[in-house]
Amino acid sequence: MANALSLPRNYALDGPENRRAVERGLANATWYTSPIPRARMRQLMQRKDGPAIRDTVIWFALLAVSGALGGLAWGTWWAVPAFAVYGVLYASVSDSRWHECGHGTAFKTSWMNEVIYHLASFMAVRAPTPWRWSHARHHSDTIIVGRDPEIAVPRPPRIARLLANFTHLVSAPKDLANMLRHSVGRLHPAERDFIPEGEERAIFWTSRAHLAIYAAFVFWAIAARSVLPLMYVGLPTLYGSWLMVVFGLTQHAGLAEDVLDHRLNCRTVSLNPVLRWLYWNMNYHVEHHMFPMAPYHALPALHEVLKADMPPPYRGLWEAYREIIPTIWRQSKDPTYFVRRPLPAPPPNNSLDAARA
Repeated sequence: MANALSLPRNYALDGPENRRAVERGLANATWYTSPIPRARMRQLMQRKDGPAIRDTVIWFALLAVSGALGGLAWGTWWAVPAFAVYGVLYASVSDSRWHECGHGTAFKTSWMNEVIYHLASFMAVRAPTPWRWSHARHHSDTIIVGRDPEIAVPRPPRIARLLANFTHLVSAPKDLANMLRHSVGRLHPAERDFIPEGEERAIFWTSRAHLAIYAAFVFWAIAARSVLPLMYVGLPTLYGSWLMVVFGLTQHAGLAEDVLDHRLNCRTVSLNPVLRWLYWNMNYHVEHHMFPMAPYHALPALHEVLKADMPPPYRGLWEAYREIIPTIWRQSKDPTYFVRRPLPAPPPNNSLDAARA
């Protein structure tokens, strides 16, 4: 599907596409939302501590068990599966917890969201304050070129870079470099496009604290003459991020840019209960973007309410990747190509009014 704009495009936030998006009315625009009764929406927006406390206790318990087994088995092949599990729980599961707590919707109690958000930010090697504002922009200007700082697959895609990031070999060094820059009191010009004034002090001191902890584990490993300390903090971000990338690419890769309908630039993918727990229901990604303040535990019910106005969900990761892989390959040769999601016919106006009442 051809794009009227010249390609390849400049995805930088401080580039010409930012100004063009503003001129075209795509920045901070009004997005399409599916009709839903107000009373039902209020029910689904209710926040609770219970589900997130339960899931967090299970997460910490699994981290402790897998980490302990890895340490006890260190020096044998049994350490490999133990740390493989620990790494996924540390790096990939922390991503979904970072995401939901960053929205402030996982727990009803605000400080619980903040504690898990900052812990997960550390585990995922993310500076919490810049990423909070980056993600806010991602929601206000989803896949708007020049505005969204979180477009994972720009066109034409760099396939080698995408593959390398399954081990976080691209993102982790970039995030560490950002932390180093923040630690000496500097922001990148692109960051100033979405980070409000007055946040600098928190950014600089948090980055210094994170870097100090990472450095302490490096010195511990050197003193112990063993890589084991880094298997718990530091290296899990490299060897355990692959599932985060598997999940993350299903969200937007290969879909439309510069549209104001999340049904066209997001995917909802049906997953089994274990994967949904690991991902904290972010597989309901159209629903999440359309109503980002709905708690993760309410997204399955929200999906049922909205599904008549949604494209059909993908039946598992396999079906999603059967579309994503050839699309990325084709975009590497033809950046104008993208997947157009089928939309249901709009309901009559009187039905729409009744649904929103």
